[in-house]
This record gives sequence, structure tokens and C-alpha cells, in this order.
Amino acid sequence: MASADTTSPRAAKPRKRAATAKRTTTARSTTSAAKSSYAERAVLIPVGAALIARDRVVSGVNDTITSYSSTSRAQAQLRKFERRGSTARKRLEREVRKARTSVERELRKRRRDGAELADRFQERIQSLV
Repeated sequence: MASADTTSPRAAKPRKRAATAKRTTTARSTTSAAKSSYAERAVLIPVGAALIARDRVVSGVNDTITSYSSTSRAQAQLRKFERRGSTARKRLEREVRKARTSVERELRKRRRDGAELADRFQERIQSLV
């Protein structure tokens, strides 16, 4: 005959609970692993970013040292800067000259128009009087 323990609903419940407990333990370990992974990433991302920034600074400093390692190289760099500054100054002077010419032209036109308008008003006033 079958025993009362295997056929009763109470006997089945502990098995269900064991399976549920097993799933809960697995879910907890997965959640714990995910949290651990996030914590690790939270530490590694800034460290990696700092190292990349450091590499870029070191590279820039090395390029600068290479550019000015001798007197002739330093003088060549200074000439290059001077040419670039001269070009920029000339471009700016050209733009300023163009703007000044344009403003003067507009001013002369408005003076002419204003004088013509004043003459017309004067003639009209004289014709009314």
C-alpha cells in the first residue's frame, strides 16, 4: 500500500518549497553577480578614462618636446607661428577694410537720400506757403 506521506498534499508542499528555495537562491546569486559586475564596472570605467587621458597628455608633451628639442627646431616653430599670425592679421585687416568701405558707402547713400528728402520737403512747404 502507498504510504500516507507520499499521497498527502502536505508531503508535496515541502518539495515545492525546496524547488522555490532553489530558484530563489539562484535568483539571489544572479542578482548578486549582477551587482558585483556593476560595482566592478563603476570602478574600472573611471580608471580606464584616467589612463587614456594620461596617455594623451604624455603624447602631447612628447610631441612638444620633439618640436623644441633643438634651437633650429624651436626657431622653425617660431617662424611657423609668426607666419600664421601674420596671415590671420592680414585677413582681419582685409575684412575690416571691406566693412569700413561698406559702412562708408551706406552712409554716403543715406546722406544723399536724406538731402534729397529734405529738398523735397522744402519745395513742398514753399509751394504751400
